[in-house]
Amino acid sequence: MIEILKDLFKSGELLKGKYGIERETLRVNNDGKLSKKTHPKGFGNKLKNKYITIDFSESQIEMVTPPLDNMKEVHNFLNMLYDIVSVEIGDEYLWPQSMPCLIENNDEIPIGTYDDSEEGKRAAEYRKSLIKTYGGRKQLICGIHYNFSFDENIIKKLYESKKLNINGDYKKFRDEIYLKVARNFIRYRWLLIYLLGNSIDDEACIKEEYCDSIISYRNSKYGYRNKENLYPSYDSVNAYVNSLKSYINDQYIRSYKELYSSIRLKAKDEKNLLNSLEHDGINYLEFRSIDINPFEKSGISLDDLYFLQLFNLFVLIKDEEQYDLWQEEALENADKISLFGMNNIILKKNGKDITKENYALEILDEISNMNSILGLGKEQVLKEIYNKILNHKNTTAYKIKQNIKEKGYINSNMILSEMYKHEAFEKRFNLEGYEDLELSTQILMKEAIKKGILARVIDRAENFISLEFDGRREYVKQATKTSKDNYVTVLIMENKSVTKKVLKDNNIEVPSGYEFHSMNEALDNLDNFINKPIVIKPKSTNFGIGISIFKEGSNKDDIIKALKIAFSSDNTVLVEEFIKGMEFRFLVIGDEVCGILHRVPANVKGDGIHNIKELVEEKNKDSLRGYKYRTPLEKINLGDIEKTFLRLQNKNFDYIPKKEEIVYLRENSNISTGGDSIDFTDDILDKYKKIAVQAAQKVGAKICGVDMIIEDYRKEDSNYGIIELNFNPAIHIHCYPYKGKERNIGEKILELLGFI
Repeated sequence: MIEILKDLFKSGELLKGKYGIERETLRVNNDGKLSKKTHPKGFGNKLKNKYITIDFSESQIEMVTPPLDNMKEVHNFLNMLYDIVSVEIGDEYLWPQSMPCLIENNDEIPIGTYDDSEEGKRAAEYRKSLIKTYGGRKQLICGIHYNFSFDENIIKKLYESKKLNINGDYKKFRDEIYLKVARNFIRYRWLLIYLLGNSIDDEACIKEEYCDSIISYRNSKYGYRNKENLYPSYDSVNAYVNSLKSYINDQYIRSYKELYSSIRLKAKDEKNLLNSLEHDGINYLEFRSIDINPFEKSGISLDDLYFLQLFNLFVLIKDEEQYDLWQEEALENADKISLFGMNNIILKKNGKDITKENYALEILDEISNMNSILGLGKEQVLKEIYNKILNHKNTTAYKIKQNIKEKGYINSNMILSEMYKHEAFEKRFNLEGYEDLELSTQILMKEAIKKGILARVIDRAENFISLEFDGRREYVKQATKTSKDNYVTVLIMENKSVTKKVLKDNNIEVPSGYEFHSMNEALDNLDNFINKPIVIKPKSTNFGIGISIFKEGSNKDDIIKALKIAFSSDNTVLVEEFIKGMEFRFLVIGDEVCGILHRVPANVKGDGIHNIKELVEEKNKDSLRGYKYRTPLEKINLGDIEKTFLRLQNKNFDYIPKKEEIVYLRENSNISTGGDSIDFTDDILDKYKKIAVQAAQKVGAKICGVDMIIEDYRKEDSNYGIIELNFNPAIHIHCYPYKGKERNIGEKILELLGFI
């Protein structure tokens, strides 16, 4: 078959397909004990969330990637899910091992609970029955389930190939492809257990006779197995279905879900699996013998995922050998490898003895040859696999064992858990694999995924996404441009002059001022605002571009310069009175103020030791600071503008500020120029929040950034003025402020859109 594949396909084609991972893990406290808390409410309905749900226990989280086109995407998505969960669970941690933390008895385990729906009741009852049959601790053994299907074009080309002499319809041929893969997987799964087996039990377990040789407790006879060894038929789909039906009828298992086989045939309709398999055929395959790699945050390395791709093709190409007891032999080999895989053991190949190393090298040589002939480009991946076969000390299982011996079972795992949690928190604002998107878009997508809402990127350059859940679909651009706002609303907010007039007509305070349509017109009125506190800005602006502020007034020459700058950005310029006080950004969503920020110009606080340059370098180390709006805050730049501003203060970059002395580096307070964001949501009086909501309502906006200056925000009768409304307000500044409480704005947008 390998020559046929070479003739039919280009090298990259054969690695195309749909891939997905289900990864289980336990929530634990900081002492490594199992959490007793229920599944976090932030993840929504357990039955409807396709990405983050529970398995057997309330404390057993299951993270599921959607079917994706390539392994890099799968790995990114898995890492992303881990980060989302790790941050959401607060002071808890995610246990990094397949084997559970130490559990004294079943009473400690909170069994999964669901809603009062029929599906929810069945799920809860099923879990209660499992703990009676198998015990709770066995149910908490976690693993990775690898799902895959070949690209449909691969199967179609093979079906249409005259060289294969195919008889029968396409559905039957497709099923036979997957059945062959399943049979060969069972035969050779012992190799995957050796390479990807990583479940080393606690101190009590490693005292047993296999303590120095164990690879995978989970895949052994002591692990996740049915009470009886069951060997379903893989001769045909009907034979497989009939096997499962007979096991259920004979009460070996209560449901097809209880067949703890190393591989499962998966159907189009999972809720009606047996009938769907017979009617629709095999939809994809699920490999279930992969343990969690604790040294990888995702639980599996990208290289191991690449090897699985190669393994998929190997078990497709590999000719099957006739041996009646092949399933029994495969199980015997799997058991030996699981418990004694680090020793030089003897395995069986069609009833004959063969050393582990020789058998493994035979298989790997075939895979390597396949990789070369088909031009798959995975030489480096295979090199590492060879190293593991030739020396068991290169396996992850060995490294786990050494880690446990050096640091203890609980401690070694908690060190890893703490490290991954810290990493997740440090980049909690990013969505792995989508870092090129605007930060606000990443935040909304992350919140959607957390709730189990399908989030798809439609146009990356435009930050255009779709959100879909339970039959509902919404399109969103740049996180805040939604179907809830109409076109005229956007036009009103885009035009600062119109915005002022609408607000003024509705008795909302705005700064008085002038509107000029030409430089000459502005110059004719110059005497009206010389030496007066004013703000000069383009009629249409974002990010503070073209704005000049003269708090104490200014002379003729400076004002003319400011007017030229403003006219370079727009053909209409506003000159407004400067309102004394603090400037705040109110974020209005629906009828609620969801966040209020005060922005402070780029600055440093002195310690009496370090100069301004050194203080800036230290402040820029904050994980919230970065470049080009990919982080909540921008790094502070020390350029000509900052140099000039310091010179006006008789300071330079080498100046050493006194302890607690604050030195400002810029006049403007924009986050984009290194400013600080400080949350004031809980400090601002309700009066001003109501004004902000009213302002948004008067222009018809459902999502709106209201820029308001308040002379004294602690007083009801203080002077105020709304200086601007923004139709595309950044949400990340509220989610991750420099100081103050982080606000979950993504959730508020999802509520507005009707998903929550």
